[in-house]
Amino acid sequence: MVVTVRTMKRWLTSITVVGFVFAVIFNWSLLVSSKKPSDEERAFVSDKAQHLAVADTEKPSSTVLADQEKSISNLDEALAKIKELENRLKDIEYRIPKKYPEVEFLTYKDRKRVLVTGGAGFVGSHLVDRLMMAGHEVIVADNFFTGRRRNVEHWVGHENFELIHHDIVNPLYIEVDQIYHLASPASPPHYMQNPVKTIKTNTVGTINMLGLAKRVGARVLIASTSEVYGDPEVHPQTESYWGHVNPIGPRACYDESKRISETLAYSYGKQEGVQVRVARIFNTYGPRMHINDGRVVSNFILQALTGQDITIYGSGKQTRSFQYVSDLVDGLIKLQNSNYSLPVNLGNPDEHTIEEFAQIIHEMVGGKSVTINKDAMEDDPQRRKPDITRASTILGWQPLVPLRQGIEKTVTYFRKELMRSRHSERNLHSPVDAKNMNSLHKPDDYNDL
Repeated sequence: MVVTVRTMKRWLTSITVVGFVFAVIFNWSLLVSSKKPSDEERAFVSDKAQHLAVADTEKPSSTVLADQEKSISNLDEALAKIKELENRLKDIEYRIPKKYPEVEFLTYKDRKRVLVTGGAGFVGSHLVDRLMMAGHEVIVADNFFTGRRRNVEHWVGHENFELIHHDIVNPLYIEVDQIYHLASPASPPHYMQNPVKTIKTNTVGTINMLGLAKRVGARVLIASTSEVYGDPEVHPQTESYWGHVNPIGPRACYDESKRISETLAYSYGKQEGVQVRVARIFNTYGPRMHINDGRVVSNFILQALTGQDITIYGSGKQTRSFQYVSDLVDGLIKLQNSNYSLPVNLGNPDEHTIEEFAQIIHEMVGGKSVTINKDAMEDDPQRRKPDITRASTILGWQPLVPLRQGIEKTVTYFRKELMRSRHSERNLHSPVDAKNMNSLHKPDDYNDL
């Protein structure tokens, strides 16, 4: 009897569950069928839609304008949100670890701490690239008078790099192994702008760097210039030539202060035992030149690219010798790491008249520019050609980048610079490109420091 009751309870439970399921299915089917509109409902909706459409077209102009203003307001809100998202993306990009060019790894025994004064300038930034790529720790000190932060910004944040906003007319107290003293305006418009400041940079600034070298036992390379020869009476110019300089002319603030910096260097070497190297640098060109520095290369390229007349000061028969910046950097590094302490000319003995050089630029750039002559500049040297026998014999150095190849690189850089319309459009000369440009040189030339 007990078994029968239990069996009946199970049957009743099963019948109840089945009935519940059938009820759910039945109700669901009714619900679905009830959602289907009847013909009358469809006709009503269609008629209502037509009525609303007609009413919308008959709205007064003020209502239409209000709707348009609302749409514009919504558009402005959308644009504001897009701008906010762009700012957030920039912030995220800023926080993402920066990628740097792959540099050599040097152990603590081979890695040097190198100070480059004027390292954000034209020549200095290329030297910084080479030293960084070779794996050394580099400290740049620059007051940004002619240098620009963006010349070295691709290294900012790297563990081997430090940028100091500093004027070397004031003492600098750091620990270094080598010093490249390149700080000084080098183009006539820049060094004539403040001649007293130029003299201080090349005298007081040089004393500070020589004092630092004495204090920490560092070797210092002084970047001198071919202008110490003035308007030469000897051609080509050898390091033994004493020069022909006007001490009170418009160029004297640069010419004579560079001569004094050489005197200071050898005085510190003789009296204090400081290891000094002196490079007499001839005309140099390449990417990162200041676009309005007033020198021949930048003037001619800028005028040709913008369709202006190419201006030659004087007869155009005066001569110059131009070297590409990567060749100069090779020479500076070789001289710094040599055992030779007397002055060394670093330049390209390939001599051209100013007229010839203007013609080369015009042919490469094209355009409708014409060459015009203006009055000669005061104390402008008539001939300039280095004798590089000393550099070739002692350092094993000579310029290797052909003139047209170097000019092509420089023209490309200037053209990109002129095309910039906002700060975010970068015109950077990659240190990797610079290294590839110097595949003409042996790797040991700049790796074995």
